[in-house]
Amino acid sequence: MPRKRPVPDETGSEALKHLKIDDTSSDSDPSDTEPTEHITNAFLDTICRNSLDFDFEEQCSVSLSTTNIYACLVCGKYFQGRGQQTHAYFHSINDEHHVFINLKTLHVYVLPDNYEVMDKSLNDIKDVIQPTYSTRDIMRIDDIIGHRHDLMGRPYTVGCVGLNRVKRTSYINVIIQTLAHIRPIRNFLLTLSNLDEQPPLVRKLSMVVRRMWHAWRFKAHISPHECVQEIVVLSKGRFGLDEEADPFELLVWMLNTLHGMVRKKKTSVVYETVRGEMQVATRKVQDVSQDDMVEDVEATISTMPFLALSLELPPTPLFTNQSTDDEDKQANIPQVALGTLLQRYDGTTMVETNGLVWQYTVTNLPMYIVCHVKRFTKHNMLEKNLTVVNFPVRNVPFGDLLHVRGSTSVTYDLVVNVCHVGHQGKSAVDGAVLTEFEESPFFAYVRQGENSWFRVHDLWVEPVMPQMLFLSDSYIQVWQRN
Repeated sequence: MPRKRPVPDETGSEALKHLKIDDTSSDSDPSDTEPTEHITNAFLDTICRNSLDFDFEEQCSVSLSTTNIYACLVCGKYFQGRGQQTHAYFHSINDEHHVFINLKTLHVYVLPDNYEVMDKSLNDIKDVIQPTYSTRDIMRIDDIIGHRHDLMGRPYTVGCVGLNRVKRTSYINVIIQTLAHIRPIRNFLLTLSNLDEQPPLVRKLSMVVRRMWHAWRFKAHISPHECVQEIVVLSKGRFGLDEEADPFELLVWMLNTLHGMVRKKKTSVVYETVRGEMQVATRKVQDVSQDDMVEDVEATISTMPFLALSLELPPTPLFTNQSTDDEDKQANIPQVALGTLLQRYDGTTMVETNGLVWQYTVTNLPMYIVCHVKRFTKHNMLEKNLTVVNFPVRNVPFGDLLHVRGSTSVTYDLVVNVCHVGHQGKSAVDGAVLTEFEESPFFAYVRQGENSWFRVHDLWVEPVMPQMLFLSDSYIQVWQRN
C-alpha cells in the first residue's frame, strides 16, 4: 500500500508556517528561491534507486519540454517544474511520489509541500547524475582494478562499461570507447568545468566519459543516447542511425570537431595528444628517365600534420585454395607484420599514385599514434581485405621503425584495438571477397591498468588474453608513448 502524506497537527502546522513555500512555475529558475528551513529524512524511504536512469535526455515525459526538469526519485520519470500547476506537482498528488531532484542544481524537494530536503544519503544519487573528479581522483583512476557490482548485483569494470546501441551505431560506440581511453583527452573531459557553458557535443561526450569512469554505478551499462543524437545532428546526417558508417571517418571528424570547440590560441589538448608531423616529397614520374634514380630528381617538399597513419595492406592473393575445410581456409589467410606496413613512412619507401611518386618521412611523433588499417575498398561493392596484421602489444619501437631523428629509442604500447567482424561471401562476377555487415560489426579491445584487456562489444564486456588481440581483423589502433 503506498505511503500516505502525513497530515500535520497543530504543532506541525506552526512549523510549516516558517517554511518558504515556492510556487515556481515551469518557466522560472528554482535556484532563485531558497527555502528558509531544511527538513531531513522526509519520504526518503520511498526512493527506489533501481528505477533511476539518468542517461537519457532531460525532457519532461508529459510536455516534452527540456527546461527546469525534475526527476522523480520514486519511479524515475522526468517532469517539468515543481510549483503549483506543474506536471511534477500533479504527479506527486496523483501517484503519491513525493521526492524530486532538479537535474541541474541537484537540489532535492518534497512535493506538493515544496520544501527542500538536505541529507547525506542522497549524495550517491547526485554523484551518478553529475560525477565530479578531483586532481587526486585523476591520479588514482587508472589504479582501479577489479569488478564492481551495480544495484542488481551485475559486475562491471570501471572504465570498461558497456554502451547501449541505438539502432546500428556500433561504429559510434567504439569511437566513444577509444576517446575514453586516450588519457589526456579523457582527463580533460573528466575535469572540464562549467559544463553548461560548453558546446553541446563537448558537454554530452564529457558526461558519457564521466559515467564510464564512475566507481559506483546504479547500472552496469550506459546509454550514450544524447551524445549519439548530437553527433547525428552536428554532422548533418553524415553519420546516421540507420546504417553502420566508417568508424575511422568518425574518429577523424570527432578529433577535428573537438579541437575546434576547445582550442585556445590555435592549439588544444586534442591536437597536442594525437597530432604529429611528416615531411612529404613529391616527384613526377615522367621527370624520371630510365638512366636516372628517383632520388636524383628534384622533389617538391612540404611539411604537413597528421592525425593518423593509414596502413596499406598487401593485395589479396588472386589464387587461393578452394578447400571447404575451415582449417585450410584459415591457413590460406595472408599475414603481415605491423613493422612491414609502417615502412611506408620510414622516409625511404617510394609510393607511386596518379603519376606522382610520394615519399613520406615522419619528423615528429605524437604522444598517441593512431593507425588505420585500410581493409575496405570500394569498386562495384565494398570489398574487405582479410589479411591478418601481426603485432606485439608492448614496447613497439615506432621511432626506430619510422627512422625518426632523435626518437629512435621511443617505444609505444597498445591501448585500443578496434576490430571489424562480418560474414564474407564470393561475388558472382569476379569472385572478390565482399562484406555483409552484421547487425553490430565493430567492437574494441581496450587496455585497463598495466596488462588487463577487455573486449567491449556494445553492452557485452569480457576479459581476454593479450595474445588473442591479433586474431581479429584490426581496423583502428591507438598506441601510447612510454
